[in-house]
Amino acid sequence: MKIKKNIPLIDQHNKSGFWGGKFGGSFIPETLKKPVEDLTKEFSQLRKNKKFIKQKNYYFKNYIGAPTSFVKLKNLSKHLGGAQIWAKVVSEANGGAHKIYNATVHALICKTMGKKYIVGDTGAGYAGKMLSMAAKKFGLKCKIFMGAKDIKRQKPNCDAMRKNGAEIVPVYSGSQTLVDAVSECMRYWVSNCDNTHMCVGSTVGPNIFVKICGWSTAQISRELKVQIKKEFKKIPKKIKLINCVGGGSSAYGFWSEFIDYDKKHIELIGVEAGGPKKSNLHAAPLSRNAKIGVLHGAASYVCQNKEGQIQKTESISAGLDYPGVSPIHCFLKDTKRARYTFATDEDALHAYKMVTKFENLNPSLEPSHAFAEAIKIAPKLSKDTIIIVNSCGDAKKDRDILRKRLGKYK
Repeated sequence: MKIKKNIPLIDQHNKSGFWGGKFGGSFIPETLKKPVEDLTKEFSQLRKNKKFIKQKNYYFKNYIGAPTSFVKLKNLSKHLGGAQIWAKVVSEANGGAHKIYNATVHALICKTMGKKYIVGDTGAGYAGKMLSMAAKKFGLKCKIFMGAKDIKRQKPNCDAMRKNGAEIVPVYSGSQTLVDAVSECMRYWVSNCDNTHMCVGSTVGPNIFVKICGWSTAQISRELKVQIKKEFKKIPKKIKLINCVGGGSSAYGFWSEFIDYDKKHIELIGVEAGGPKKSNLHAAPLSRNAKIGVLHGAASYVCQNKEGQIQKTESISAGLDYPGVSPIHCFLKDTKRARYTFATDEDALHAYKMVTKFENLNPSLEPSHAFAEAIKIAPKLSKDTIIIVNSCGDAKKDRDILRKRLGKYK
């Protein structure tokens, strides 16, 4: 199992759609085979279409606001000592998170295919909020599936979705979180695929959805590579790129342009949700040695019980509270190109307090997990080491949780 150089990782699957021969694929009902085949063919043509690419780039710049900032966290770095800590502030993107890239591309594909309806899933509410924004922008009718538990804890993003004209469908089955929202969204698409396009909110699901999302979010690392060269005149010798990992869309987008580099030169570190310290529940299939299973149409490492059933997960972060993970990250783990660890709820809250105390930055609970790892390792590293954290979401959506747990919100 090896990574090929000079080929985008999203294209390094076999004819059956598996990365490394065992992750990914398309485990779908017969009724979805034609819609998925049609979408695969359409996307294959569109990503080579100069007019479509020009259109995509136009909206990335003039609607999303690319490029987002690359800044040094001087005060935090000075306080901790050791490595320099920088941030790619993707939360500056229109809507406050990286999900807008994927949502915009899906809306453009939907329009190109002549469909009037678009549906999607959401956990933290980012994917849903961004899809509702893109749908409104391009004149599409939008329906968002969201776990009832997440609706309660992510009220600001729900308010934004409704304001944009989207219908939120509460999901009361299972754990009432993201895993159940994705399941219900896929069930709905089975019955409505003739006039409806489905947007999967992360690099999960059947092969084609992993590819579309990865192709969209790769914008982040394309920007970052240019910004690093501009700032340092070259690519520094010791870089650590730290990203939170739930489904894995922001991490892939953050790492995409750097995967070909030697890991001693540029280390890729993914931080999963370790859950509450006093609980055995978590959402960390990669770092807690989960077994391979099939979830939402793809094979990946999945949190399971002894009987092979999906294990209940728990995390303060709705966006990371997912029992599976992208097949691309499973591939990166098994090839040892990326290292995966976890941060607990308490670690993430402490990191949020530290970052907001020393810097003019307001990371959501998702990237706060990544900042927790940066804060942990920075003092142990040399000053010529550059740590870059993807601050991929804004904490506005977490204001109620932060007030409850910390007694304040920045």
